[in-house]
Parts: sequence; structure tokens; C-alpha cells
Amino acid sequence: MSKFYARGRLSILAALTGLIASVGLIDSPTASAALPTPVSAATARTYLASLTVATEDRTGYDRDLFNHWITISGTCNTRETVLKRDGTNVVTSSACAATSGTWYSPYDGATWTAASDLDIDHLVPLAEAWDSGADSWTSTQRQNFANDLTRPQLIAVTDNVNQSKSDQDPAEWMPSVTSYRCTYVRAWVQVKYYYDLSVDSAEKSALTSYLAAC
Repeated sequence: MSKFYARGRLSILAALTGLIASVGLIDSPTASAALPTPVSAATARTYLASLTVATEDRTGYDRDLFNHWITISGTCNTRETVLKRDGTNVVTSSACAATSGTWYSPYDGATWTAASDLDIDHLVPLAEAWDSGADSWTSTQRQNFANDLTRPQLIAVTDNVNQSKSDQDPAEWMPSVTSYRCTYVRAWVQVKYYYDLSVDSAEKSALTSYLAAC
């Protein structure tokens, strides 16, 4: 069994725990952003210590190499599925487009009532993944990464905040809501660990510092 898939098994318990934890939070203000609960800070620190430290290389990167927003169920693609998951009282059309609802963006603390104000953030950006090892993946592996609804990798957030984040890692960008930063770095490390992606030295230093405060 490959290291890539073996690590997936280690994440099953964490994923189930996150699902159970999220059920009890549905009615809270911040629970409308239903990112699968990441591993604990202690587990994230263990994962981080095992990640390869390497210089990033973006040679050959093209966003189109990551086939994203694929059909998930019926007429719903990945974006629409995350909007339904992360929103409150979401109403959709026959084409699965969100026509109404409320969304809380945990990065900046803003609340929105129009789906057009939301982007679906790849918490570990596609370009960052490419720089960290995804350049050697198959097309199927890149598609799985870009549409991963099981790991804490996709989340609905304010569109211009997502655009401001762009492809930056935690050494360069963090959510302005400081209370969310622990969740963010735990999720970042979990995704990198599951997909066997490397970290650069500045990224590891930043993650180490943030996790120490969790």
C-alpha cells in the first residue's frame, strides 16, 4: 500500500470525530462554516514533525491541471455542495444553485446572504500543493485533492478574502479572526500530512509557532 493512501487510514478516526463534533454545533454562529474538524493540535504537531522540509518549485504549474468543481451528486458540483454544507437555511434551485441562505466566513467574521459573495477556498491552495509535491501526482490524484470534501480542505469564505489569500502559506497569510487560526493551522498540517506534501522552512517555522499557541 502506498504511503499516500496509508496515511488516509490514519485520518479516518479524526474525520469521524470531526463529523460527530460538528453535529452539535449546527445552531451556533460559527458552525455555518462546517469545515470537517481537523486533528488536535497535539496530533498536528506530530504530523508536522514528520513532514519533509523542501524548497518550493512552481515550475510547470497550471490551475487547469487540478480538475475542480466536479459533479458530486445529481446536478450539484463541489462548489454547490460546500455552499449547502457551510450555509444555514440554504435553498437551491433545480440546478443546485444556492438561491438563498446565510453564510458565516470564519476567516474574517463576515456574514453573507448571497452565494455570489462566497468563494470556496482550497485551504491548502492548488499552487501550494503543486510546489510541495503535487507536480508528480496523476491527474486523478490532483482531482481528488481539488475536490476533497472529507479532509478539512474546502470551506466557503468571503470572496475577496480568499482572493487576498491567493496561494500564500501560513508564513505569509493567516485569517484575520485570530480565534480561528488554531483551526486553520491544524487543518493545513492535516491536509499536507494526508497528501504527503512537503513544507518549506518558513512555513514550518510559522506552523510550529501557531501550533504551540493552540
